[in-house]
Amino acid sequence: MGRSPKGDSEMNREMRALFPVFEGQDEWVYLDTAATAHKPRVVIEALARFYEKEYATVHRAIYQRSLVASERYHETRRSAQKFLNAALTEEIVFTRGTTDGINLVALSLGRSFGEGDEIVVCETEHHSNLVPWQMLAERSGAVIKWAPVDEKGEIDLGVFRELLGERTKLVAVAHMSNVTGTIYPIRELADLAHGAGAKILVDGAQAAAHMKIDVQALDVDFYVFSGHKCYGPTGIGVLYGKKKWLEEMPPVQGGGDMVDRVEFEGSTYQPAPLKFEAGTPLIGPVIALKPALDWLMELGMEKISEWEHQLYEEVFKAASDIEGLRVIGTALNKGALFTFSIDGVHPLDGATLLDLKNISIRSGHLCAQTALRRFGLTAALRASFGVYNTLEDVELFVEELKKIVHSLRS
Repeated sequence: MGRSPKGDSEMNREMRALFPVFEGQDEWVYLDTAATAHKPRVVIEALARFYEKEYATVHRAIYQRSLVASERYHETRRSAQKFLNAALTEEIVFTRGTTDGINLVALSLGRSFGEGDEIVVCETEHHSNLVPWQMLAERSGAVIKWAPVDEKGEIDLGVFRELLGERTKLVAVAHMSNVTGTIYPIRELADLAHGAGAKILVDGAQAAAHMKIDVQALDVDFYVFSGHKCYGPTGIGVLYGKKKWLEEMPPVQGGGDMVDRVEFEGSTYQPAPLKFEAGTPLIGPVIALKPALDWLMELGMEKISEWEHQLYEEVFKAASDIEGLRVIGTALNKGALFTFSIDGVHPLDGATLLDLKNISIRSGHLCAQTALRRFGLTAALRASFGVYNTLEDVELFVEELKKIVHSLRS
């Protein structure tokens, strides 16, 4: 079965051709971009070119290839700065991903936390923005306060305000929930946190590839995201931190490149961000992250957001007549995540049967067990969209979903 336009925009009819993974896969419907995004040819070629033609270490040698690699490595830092609208390149730290970035802050900033200090965490967070704070609380004696959400998946700002107090040290919240798709009011949350003398860390894993991010306008203290969800390589992520905090925070790993001077009696460290990047870094993935971020900025984040929202509206409308279907997260301001359950259909059965029809969606607890329990569930189904998805993808998905529901209930 070939693909036909069926109302798809010119951008999206041509977009799939930029992704080698879709070559010869006209019938494949990929709806799991919230888990990981496929890679455009420009990213794959950049990674291959580095390993085939340009490979060299960085920050350690004076020969030409190393100097070129070091400059390209730093160019990615500049692209990440632009992507987030950070004030300085020194505010951009390369990590192994969102999880690693959050853990870095928990391990470093967390050294100043003590008995009775408070961390406010939204109850619908991904495990990566929840477990590190539990571990910090166990180490330090700090207390976690849980910010609730309502049935729509929205944070009640009044309740949130009441959770803040003189012992609050940090607020940790997603920009966009990986379960409900809710886009939280980060600037308002940041203002409330700062008013209480606390810092705010934002998990941008779900938001970064789908909407324009401006860390200065949001006034957040830390913002983290992963390259692989932004159409870039796996194993690479970005931690933004305000310079004044990164300067104060101690490194959490020791080794080459993060030190300034080493003596038997002790060592001094490089300034941020290098003091947080011990050892030989993931040079290839860092360099290949640049074309991914540049490509997204060239496409236009507003344009991407608008198209993906149209896809969400189409699937919401088309699936609304499925008896027993419940959408998880109905906030007015939300991203293109369609998380749902269906009476009488186990999520694993639904996802498996869709896979037999060449439709890939996520099932299970979505790495957010507390979030699903908030909505009375232990597992759910989730369809999520990327720049390569089309209106035809939505049509095929809903059509097969309806057939599956009918067959399981017959």
